[in-house]
Amino acid sequence: MSTVILAPLDGLAMPLSEVPDPVFSAEMVGAGAAIEPPDTDAAVTVVAPVAGSIVKLHPHAAVIVTADGTGVLLHVGIDTVGKADLFELKAAEGDQIEAGDPLITFSPNAIRRLGLSAAVPVVVMDSTPGSTHSTAAGPIATGAVLFTM
Repeated sequence: MSTVILAPLDGLAMPLSEVPDPVFSAEMVGAGAAIEPPDTDAAVTVVAPVAGSIVKLHPHAAVIVTADGTGVLLHVGIDTVGKADLFELKAAEGDQIEAGDPLITFSPNAIRRLGLSAAVPVVVMDSTPGSTHSTAAGPIATGAVLFTM
């Protein structure tokens, strides 16, 4: 059975190897892809890439576990831990959600003004590096297939 991971926001889809973070780029957390958000000061909403239960929700990240037990991590920006003022939560830990439900709102350029990457890695936790299929590249819209496992 394959798991379909949807794009949690509009932007440019890219392989994890292009994310400026060694943990994500080496797929140490798991395989996946990332999205570079648009060049904007406007609020961008990150939505759930899968349906399931939110088991962890931080201002900058969420972990959703699907009905079959697959853990999906999304991380908004790189080195954004401890920068809670950049984010607004739209959900809560323990929520049962559908793919496309709002999770976090942020301004990509507010992150970039701090000299940080606004890339949003989306990772299937504990998956084998290189195990994604049909990975999108280039412009992608919220809700389009980002990759399958």
